[in-house]
Amino acid sequence: MKLAAARGFTLIELMVTVAIVALLASVALPVAELAVRRHKEQALYSALREIRAAIDAYKLAVDQGRIRRSAEQSGYPESLDALVTGVEDARSAKQEKIYFLRRLPRDPLFPEADARAADTWGKRSYASPPDAPREGDDVFDVYSLSPGTGLNGVAYRDW
Repeated sequence: MKLAAARGFTLIELMVTVAIVALLASVALPVAELAVRRHKEQALYSALREIRAAIDAYKLAVDQGRIRRSAEQSGYPESLDALVTGVEDARSAKQEKIYFLRRLPRDPLFPEADARAADTWGKRSYASPPDAPREGDDVFDVYSLSPGTGLNGVAYRDW
């Protein structure tokens, strides 16, 4: 009488398969983490460009006489919220508002999810030096409050 050949995997085959899967997972995890970090950095770069373009558009509107300002004001917005809530158009007979942003983007690297979008950014006033930015009477520039460094080796604060 012939004995039927045993079917299934041996313990060694199973161990080799598990080792291969573990090796592939250990390679894929850092790549996935890098992809997530790269996505957050792209979102940060995009948000910085959007806010800075809105600040520049506000300054241009002041220089064109569309927004009233006093002699002691720099011509930059008093807050980031002014870019969203709008400012009265000095040339409009109907007192219409000029809007510079639909919504203020958040800093994607800011850890607190319940913070207001305006509070997630560091703000530099026109009167402060570039190497030691501080808040003041206006918003000349914004920067990330994240203490980290980007994949390019530059601190997020300096972007």
